[in-house]
Amino acid sequence: MGFADRRYGDVGGSSGRRFGGGPFAAVLTPWVKRLLIANFGIYLLIALGLLPSVATMADMFGFSAANILTHPWSPLTYMFVHGGFMHVLFNMLAVFFFGPPLERAMGGPAFLRYYLICGVGAAITSILLIQLIGTPTVIGASGAVFGVMLAFAWRWPDAPIYVWAILPIKAKYMVGILGLGALWSTMQASRVGGVAHWAHLGGLVTGFVYLKFGDSIAARWNRLRGRRGKRRTSGISDISRSIGVGGRSRRPDTTAGGDDLDEVDRILDKIREHGMDALNSREREFLDTMSRKYRSGPDTTA
Repeated sequence: MGFADRRYGDVGGSSGRRFGGGPFAAVLTPWVKRLLIANFGIYLLIALGLLPSVATMADMFGFSAANILTHPWSPLTYMFVHGGFMHVLFNMLAVFFFGPPLERAMGGPAFLRYYLICGVGAAITSILLIQLIGTPTVIGASGAVFGVMLAFAWRWPDAPIYVWAILPIKAKYMVGILGLGALWSTMQASRVGGVAHWAHLGGLVTGFVYLKFGDSIAARWNRLRGRRGKRRTSGISDISRSIGVGGRSRRPDTTAGGDDLDEVDRILDKIREHGMDALNSREREFLDTMSRKYRSGPDTTA
């Protein structure tokens, strides 16, 4: 699996970074690097006998609907324990390829938040499907990884993914095929064992809901908290706004109201934390529009 060596949209801002063979291989974003270290590190410690066996770790940190009350940490911890080398290898390869462009587009905190929420959503799916799948114990980051793949395909649907480094397939088709496969395997749960396909499906569904409806969820949450317009309080809409997805077109508002000022504050905070290269094209356009508006002074025409 790999990418064509070409540019996509506003990834990396104006820095012109590319991903694919060559240049991409040398660029690991901070949270992608930390996820790789955490997952491979835990597997290595288990393999060296410095941590308990996989079976014991699964009992302690794996997720099962049957022990959610006694192991409330498990919806988060299960995704950092893997059953074998190939399990962790393929999951982390997907993070390695799909993660950096997404983290550059979203920003580090938003990327990590999205990754973890997709993983938690995949775990919660097992509770909803308990009549179909029972209460198995699941480990591994596959749910979070499928959510990341969905976000990539949503942002860059026509990006070519090279399967086995030979066969090019557009990202949107690849994720669609994987999603249908996960759905079919989940429906065949009584006859297909060994792989938690429902977790793959759960990660995709969670990612879709988060990306598609994140803005409206954030708006309602902010209204309930009496903080209308301060999107950072919910932490939801940053992702769908940053990678250019969501329900409606996001043209900069020209009314310079309170919402505009809140958005300016959010973008300035992002610049302070991550630098100008972290801004996407919508945010740059918005800042340019606001800058021109305030330079020209207030509109006094009737």
